[in-house]
Amino acid sequence: MAKITFIGLGNMGGPMAGNLVKAGHDVTVFDLSKDAVAALVSEGAKTADTAHDATKGAECVITMLPAGKHVEAVYLGEDGLLTALPEGTLVIDSSTISPETARGVAEQAEAKHIPFLDAPVSGGVGGAKAGTLSFICGGDEDTFNKAKPILENMGKNIFHAGDHGAGQVAKICNNMLLAILMAGTSEALALGVKNGLDPAVLSEVMKQSSGGNWALNVYNPWPGVMDGVPASRDYEGGFLVNLMNKDLGLAFDNAVKNQAAIPMGSLARNLFTLHAEQGNGTLDFSSIQRFYKPE
Repeated sequence: MAKITFIGLGNMGGPMAGNLVKAGHDVTVFDLSKDAVAALVSEGAKTADTAHDATKGAECVITMLPAGKHVEAVYLGEDGLLTALPEGTLVIDSSTISPETARGVAEQAEAKHIPFLDAPVSGGVGGAKAGTLSFICGGDEDTFNKAKPILENMGKNIFHAGDHGAGQVAKICNNMLLAILMAGTSEALALGVKNGLDPAVLSEVMKQSSGGNWALNVYNPWPGVMDGVPASRDYEGGFLVNLMNKDLGLAFDNAVKNQAAIPMGSLARNLFTLHAEQGNGTLDFSSIQRFYKPE
C-alpha cells in the first residue's frame, strides 16, 4: 500500500479519497473546507495544517481542484508544491483544466524529475462514490503504469490517451458531447410531455431505441423518473452547471486555437451559460431540463 496525499475534497475528490482509504492506503488529506477534511478523517484519513505539511513523506500526490488557476497555485510559484516535493514523487492531477495548463505544470514537474500525469475523470459523483470512474490520462507510459494501480482503487476504466495534455483534450471532448446529449435529452422529454406522454414511458421507449444515451439511460433529467439521480432531489449535488460551463469554455477555447468547427458545442455552451445566468449555476447540470420543462 502507498502513502498518498489527496488535495481537494469536493463532490468528486472526497469520495475518491475515501476509496483510497478503504483500499488500505495511508492517506493524508488537505482542503480549505474543515467539514470535508473532518469527513475523511472520520473514515480513517490523516490531515495536516498546510498542503506542504500534508505532502511530507508522500509517495504520491493527487489533486482534484476546480480550475487551472487552482492547479497552478498549488504546484507552481515560489510556494508551490513542486518546490518541496522530492524527486520521484508521483503527481497525479485529476482536475479538468486546459491542455496547455496541464503541459505547463508537467514541464516544470519533469524539470525537477517529478513524474506527472494529467488524469481527469468521467463518471460523476455516483462513479466517484462507487469507485467506478473512468480516468483519462496524459503522460509518458512509465508514469501511467506507475499510477495505474492507484487509479484502479478509484476507477473502473483507466485510459492512456497519450502524452501530457492528452487526457485533458479527451476529457473536454467527452464533456462537450455530454452537454449536447443532456440538452437534447431534456428537449425531447419536454416535447413528449407537452404532447401528453408519461416521461417515464417515453424515457423507456428512447432507452430501448436509437435515442438511448448516457444522459437518458443513467442520469435521467426529468424529476421522479429515475431514483438516485440529482433530478429526483431538486438537482442538488452532482456536477454543477458552473463546472459544465467551465468545461464547455475549455472546449470552445481549444476549438478556436485549433480552428475546429463545434457548432453544437457552441450552442450547448450558450444554453448552459444562459441557464446559469438565470440562477441555476450551483445546481446539477441535468437541471437544464428546467429550461424546457413546461409548467
